Amino acid sequence: MALLPILSFPDPRLRTIAQPVEEVTDEIRQLAADMFETMYEAPGIGLAATQVDRHIQLIVMDLSEHKDQPMVFINPKITPLTEETQPYEEGCLSVPQIYDKVERASRVKIEAINLEGQSFTIEADELLAVCIQHEMDHLNGKLFVDYLSPLKRQRAREKVEKLTRQRQKDKVAVKRG
Repeated sequence: MALLPILSFPDPRLRTIAQPVEEVTDEIRQLAADMFETMYEAPGIGLAATQVDRHIQLIVMDLSEHKDQPMVFINPKITPLTEETQPYEEGCLSVPQIYDKVERASRVKIEAINLEGQSFTIEADELLAVCIQHEMDHLNGKLFVDYLSPLKRQRAREKVEKLTRQRQKDKVAVKRG
């Protein structure tokens, strides 16, 4: 397994529309394993392939406290089951240290394929519903900051760019030291 670099906002590659997975292969299974390792290390609860610069419809997620309930969604499709929405404070591994409320459908149906290539359908609410919608946005080239006001989005961009510059300086300092 390998840790993968996570793209940071405002990287334009995050706006790429993901393509469907044609066949679940060993390469796809390895990518999913690497994405789980990357997500757990970050740490996060969900990661879309777009965030690691692979533009295919693949999402990994684990909402469990002990990180022992991994879920994989290949070629996911979401259908809202209600018009009712709920605000939920979201964060994102591609927009580090930024959190804000986003309105999302409170109940959804998810149709996808698993790592064995089998179709499945689940209904979700609460955190799972929010998380799958958030990750689906990534596959469609959208970020949670797109739901924010232009001012909040600009502030988020500036904060992430500053954080990225600081991390690069820290890496250089470690290499020299």
